[in-house]
Amino acid sequence: MRIYLAYISVILLWATTPLAIKWSAEGPGFLFAAAGRMAIGTLCLLLVLGLFKQRLLWHRKALLTYLAVSVQIYGSMLAVYWAAQFIPSGWVSVIFGLLPLMTALLSALWLKERSLTPGKLLAYGLGIAGVWTLFGSALQLGHNAALGIIGVLISTFLQAVSTVWVKRINAKIPALSQVTGGLLLSLPMYLLTWATFDGHWPTEMSSISLASMVYLGVIATTVGFVLYYYLLIKQSATKVALVTLVSPVMALLLGHAVNHEALTVNIISGTLLILGALLMHELFDRLNRAKRTKPPDNLPE
Repeated sequence: MRIYLAYISVILLWATTPLAIKWSAEGPGFLFAAAGRMAIGTLCLLLVLGLFKQRLLWHRKALLTYLAVSVQIYGSMLAVYWAAQFIPSGWVSVIFGLLPLMTALLSALWLKERSLTPGKLLAYGLGIAGVWTLFGSALQLGHNAALGIIGVLISTFLQAVSTVWVKRINAKIPALSQVTGGLLLSLPMYLLTWATFDGHWPTEMSSISLASMVYLGVIATTVGFVLYYYLLIKQSATKVALVTLVSPVMALLLGHAVNHEALTVNIISGTLLILGALLMHELFDRLNRAKRTKPPDNLPE
């Protein structure tokens, strides 16, 4: 039951996060918004650690895990904050729908999982077709929108790298410790990045930007990241990435309803192609598992 509740919570958070990211950066800029979110999240997680009287571990595998988590928290999140300036928020979630495909590909190469069957390669091709369709829509919006798609693709790839790396290390430490350790490594890099490339405290910030930043720091980071890494401990890397199967549709509809983001034929077609690729990927994955568990027909009577 806990697993299902964690999945539902992560899906809802991933559906709302892209719009909150976009709103939080309007005014103060994406670097301040990202650094502010991580500062709030770090404080919240340190408080939670204190309440639960849980200590961070500092052995070699724990440190490697924190480093792997920071690839997502710093590398992936910084890329998506930058990209969200140029594309509708719903597109972020749709492109992140490629996460299971990238995770499966990296799992095959890094964890030696059987993820490169002909059927799954067909799913990868369908996913690429979906991105290409979105890319065509982006070119109609301008050069910056195309850069935004590339930014989200880089962000998705870095999250896949982080996910598979954490599974490969297999440190068996609590999810709360993983996220807190990753944030403690990432926060100084965020502050240094903001100080180097911006360094200006925002003179004004709308209530929506401030509320979005607080929501991202307190809920999406503190709750969302911990639940994500909790699922990663309990489930395979590819299964955890499947939360992106539901959240893109919700994010698109939310962006359209609340932020008046356009829903063109190309956007819908690209989204359907990516979701179709995910469904195909999951279908072939289940078929392969069924074949491996099926007893041979020539068992002696």
